[in-house]
Amino acid sequence: MPKVLIVEDDEAMAVALRDGFLYEGYTVVAARDGAAGLALSGKEKPDFIILDVMLPKMNGLDVCRQIRKDGSTIPIIMLTARGQEIDKVRGLRIGADDYVTKPFGFMELMARVEAVQRRSTARTIQEVEAYRFGEITIDFKALNAKKRGRAFEMSPREFKLLKFLIEHRGEAVAREQLLNAVWGYETGALTRTVDMHIAKLRKKIEDAPANPRHIVTVHGFGYRFNG
Repeated sequence: MPKVLIVEDDEAMAVALRDGFLYEGYTVVAARDGAAGLALSGKEKPDFIILDVMLPKMNGLDVCRQIRKDGSTIPIIMLTARGQEIDKVRGLRIGADDYVTKPFGFMELMARVEAVQRRSTARTIQEVEAYRFGEITIDFKALNAKKRGRAFEMSPREFKLLKFLIEHRGEAVAREQLLNAVWGYETGALTRTVDMHIAKLRKKIEDAPANPRHIVTVHGFGYRFNG
């Protein structure tokens, strides 16, 4: 699962962020001050960081500056209080990828997280010819699929759908994006078509299709592949 590091000293805000990301299927680690956040960024290797500007021991700007100085390209979204425009500018200049002004809605934050992830992965996406996750082995060139060493059937459409999700692993992919990539907006292909194929695919690759580990739902948006 994608991992998020939340560096926030306000307890209520930290709990709300933690619960939101857990609900969306993320692994969450958290720190209550800048120094601890900096240490966790190196130890936990998160996929992205939610970083408050105003923190005890070490402020968020210094944390961001040090992370970039150490050569890390971890996506960072900074949280700033209303009226701290100068902090937004400084944060972006020292390497933050985006910022959100408090107060904000969690869905707004998720939209920014997804946008940052798309930008950070767009340059590195490579075509996958074969992939292994859990007890599943997929050969996309030969259109072979095995689970625990035993072959199982998948349709060409299911191979194409899974391939696209894997190539965008860790990224929230919209249903419309899947329609365009896998179906090409064929006549009669609607977003529910995506849901039906995802349900069939889960039955084949998930140990518990009703509680999927690899293809998780991003509520109100689409799906994300973890693996």
